[in-house]
Amino acid sequence: MVSTSYPASGDDWRGVFIRHLTDALARRSDIALQVWCPPGEMSTKVEQTMSSGDVAWLSSLMRDGGIAHQMRNGGVQGKLRSIGLLFRLRQLYQRVPALDVRHVNWLQNALVIPSDNVPLLATVLGSDMKLLQLPGMGWAMRRIFRRHRTVIAPNAQWMVPELVARFGGDAEVQYVPFGIDPSWFEVRRDSVEPMDWVCVSRVTEAKVGKLLTWFQALALRGERLHLFGPMQEAVSLPDWVTFHGPVTAAELRERWFGLACGLITLSQHAEGRPQVMLEAMAAGLPIIASAIPAHIDLLQHGITGWLCHEAADVEQGVAELSDPEVNRRIGKAARQWCRTHVGTWDDCAGRYVDLYRYLAPTTSS
Repeated sequence: MVSTSYPASGDDWRGVFIRHLTDALARRSDIALQVWCPPGEMSTKVEQTMSSGDVAWLSSLMRDGGIAHQMRNGGVQGKLRSIGLLFRLRQLYQRVPALDVRHVNWLQNALVIPSDNVPLLATVLGSDMKLLQLPGMGWAMRRIFRRHRTVIAPNAQWMVPELVARFGGDAEVQYVPFGIDPSWFEVRRDSVEPMDWVCVSRVTEAKVGKLLTWFQALALRGERLHLFGPMQEAVSLPDWVTFHGPVTAAELRERWFGLACGLITLSQHAEGRPQVMLEAMAAGLPIIASAIPAHIDLLQHGITGWLCHEAADVEQGVAELSDPEVNRRIGKAARQWCRTHVGTWDDCAGRYVDLYRYLAPTTSS
């Protein structure tokens, strides 16, 4: 399994979902897992395939914000990092050829797969959909898919129609939702502060989106907004925002999600299926979200969350969710939806293993 993101420690927020998936796959006795990813705490049951040069290069990449951040910023540095990534991946694929299935997270990591008979499972996330808009990228991916038995596995259903339209003749498309750590389902929300709202996000213009304009009138009337996440662009925050910087999952679970009135995200970013929203829903924390495809795919308006097309929708959502009875009802419905339709990381690992067996049916268990 290949990934360009992985948390360096237990407190690192970057690539946490890859660590959860790796741990869940490692808990299974019916597969042997090799990984290539940035260094971090990992199960001893996993065989790491990074060279010493890979470890140093990937560590540097993560310190500088990751490959997606480098590609977004562009320039000479972004181009050099992209070339360096493809060079190291090509070496990896030549060095570790004897596999039953390759599982690649993010499409750019499949660009240099050699023409062999190893089946491919390609996990597609939100940033991949933006990558596919680049000239020639669709052609390059079709070229890879045609040479391997391939399943493309987006982690959100809204991506499926576009992926089928682009690649349906060259690969199968199968929606595979990520899982949720069981600890989120255990969050208790017995006492809620009706005026405290939390936003957990990388701080960029697109990720913050409409938050600072659509929430302003509410803040001036006394609603309190707590913003958590790394500052990745020079976004000017008004004094009515309490900015906390990066936060650990434990802090969110043990303090903020139990007391806040709700999670609010008015992102305009090309989201896939935001993991923090799944975790909030599992915790029974209602969500107010911008009506972008990723959020529409995840929330049922007025049932498991609140979708907003304009500032007035945010004001209405805050008013509705400030009612304790409505807050509990929507939070409970969101938690139940997560139990039924998403489940845990062990459930997610089972979904992937089913696809491994499908792609390599002669593999012994």
